[in-house]
Amino acid sequence: MRAVVLKEDGYSPDALPASQVRAVDRYLELAEVAVPEPGPDQVLIKVTAAMVNPSDLAFIQGGYGQPRVKGAPAGFEGVGEVVATKGLYAKTMKGNRVSFAVSLNGSGAWAEYAVTDAMSAISLRKDVRDEDGAALIVNPLTAAAMVEMVPKAGAFVVSGAASQLGKLMAGLASDNGKRMIALVRRDGPAEALKALGASHVLNETSESFAADLKAVLKAEKPTVFLDCIAGSVSSRVFAAMGKDSTWVIYGKMTPEPPEILEPGQLIFMRKKIEGFWLVSWMKNSSLMEKMSAIKQVQARFAEGKWKTDIKARVKLEDLVAELPKELDKTDGKVMITIS
Repeated sequence: MRAVVLKEDGYSPDALPASQVRAVDRYLELAEVAVPEPGPDQVLIKVTAAMVNPSDLAFIQGGYGQPRVKGAPAGFEGVGEVVATKGLYAKTMKGNRVSFAVSLNGSGAWAEYAVTDAMSAISLRKDVRDEDGAALIVNPLTAAAMVEMVPKAGAFVVSGAASQLGKLMAGLASDNGKRMIALVRRDGPAEALKALGASHVLNETSESFAADLKAVLKAEKPTVFLDCIAGSVSSRVFAAMGKDSTWVIYGKMTPEPPEILEPGQLIFMRKKIEGFWLVSWMKNSSLMEKMSAIKQVQARFAEGKWKTDIKARVKLEDLVAELPKELDKTDGKVMITIS
């Protein structure tokens, strides 16, 4: 089968933030590899489409939470049809169209076929588009899990809010009576985010940002900061938040390191810093929690409350050459099509 595979092993100390990755031919190449075989409780999926996420761009460089394996297909999530299975539960999925995330002992989604644990595949409703099925896990389940961290009727701050994940959280928060303070780096996305449900949109590059932030924090009193940037602005936002606030870091989109500007706040104001990784959430959450989140995510896509914005469609065989120019475009995901 054809697959876009990794050219290097393990981790690398030289990995760039995902937002700075462009040329990928150092890390990836198109190759012919054997079709993987499902192991116990696994499914083999004929892949229809796959997504390119920031986590993929970190991983291919060796800057993610799991090591690369040279020659293995890349790609964390996609959509396709289950064509072979092993195990009783896996057998129930044969012939189903599924959204899937690649398990640690599986094979990557940027290929004609992929293997993953049956528990990492989700049988899709007929009214969920392939575009949404290919991006149903990484961002949507992260959105559902993190918005759940916000107290009922509470407010929260989101960095990088113009991203696909930020858009998903805006609508979900609004529908659940929670107020989202969206941080962006340009004015363009502001109206769209407000239309989706964001209560406030602040431009970090504006001269009035510090004053605007102070006023909004005073009025809304958010206690959760969901941060995918983890840079100097993030440090200032957290320092400006009130007591009992939590800074949740789930990404790193800038090379500059964050700082603890006011260490005393961690002691006397009971503020804290923690990380979020969907892999850990999936492992540690109860079956009921996961089923509830999956049901909610599928319903939102099927009902049109959510949609995956696609900025480019790239054929699998053209991915290595064309991905750099597509990453320069804003407002949407790159979808890999596999025929």
